[in-house]
Amino acid sequence: MAPYDRPGEPLDPASTVLLTVECQEGVVGRDSALPELAREARASGALGNVARLVAAAHESGVQVMHAIAERRSDGRGANRNARLFRAAGQLPVRQLSGSAAVQVAAPIEVTGEDIVVRRLHGLSPLHGTGVDALLRNLGCRTLIVTGVSANVAIPNAVFDAVNLGYTAVVPRDAVAGVPAEYTHAMIRHTLALVATMTTTDEVLSCLRSRPARSS
Repeated sequence: MAPYDRPGEPLDPASTVLLTVECQEGVVGRDSALPELAREARASGALGNVARLVAAAHESGVQVMHAIAERRSDGRGANRNARLFRAAGQLPVRQLSGSAAVQVAAPIEVTGEDIVVRRLHGLSPLHGTGVDALLRNLGCRTLIVTGVSANVAIPNAVFDAVNLGYTAVVPRDAVAGVPAEYTHAMIRHTLALVATMTTTDEVLSCLRSRPARSS
C-alpha cells in the first residue's frame, strides 16, 4: 500500500509536511500529566515510530512541524467549555508556556529547520492556530499526521486537514490513544474513511526513495 491516495504518484518532499501532534514531555514524557497515555505511546512503539519518521524527514528534506498544546500560568485565552479543558487545569503536571512540559519529548529530535507551533486554546492543531497558512506557504499538499491522541487531537487534525483540502496520511503505528482498542477502532471506522492509512515502514520506504528537496 502506498502512503498516498493516488497510486503511482510519488510522495514528493517538496509538497509534504510531517506533523507531530502533542508529542511533548508533559503528555508523552516520563513525567506526563497523562501517565496512561504516555505508557501506551511508548509501549505501543508509536512514540519511537514518530521519532523514526522525523529523522527520515530531516534526511529527505521533508518539512517537520511540531504542534504543541500549552497554557498560560493565568489561564488567559484557554477554553473552559468542556470537561477536558477544566480537567487540564487541575492536573499535577500542567502544560505551562516555557516549562519543560511543553518541550518536544525524547526520542524525537528537533532541528533548526523544524517549525514549532504552540496553541493556547482549542482541540485542533490546525484550526485557529495559523498552521493552515504555514502549510500553504510551504507548498504543502500532503500532510502526514502523527502523535497523540487518537481520542481527540489526531482525529481533529485529520478532519481539519481534509476540510482544508490537504491529503491526510496517517501511519497507524505512529499514533496512540487510550485504551489501545479505541485507537484501533478509530483508525478502522473513522480515519480510514478520510485519510490514507499506512505504516511507518511504508512511509520511510517512500521518503528514502525520493531525493531531498532543494532549500
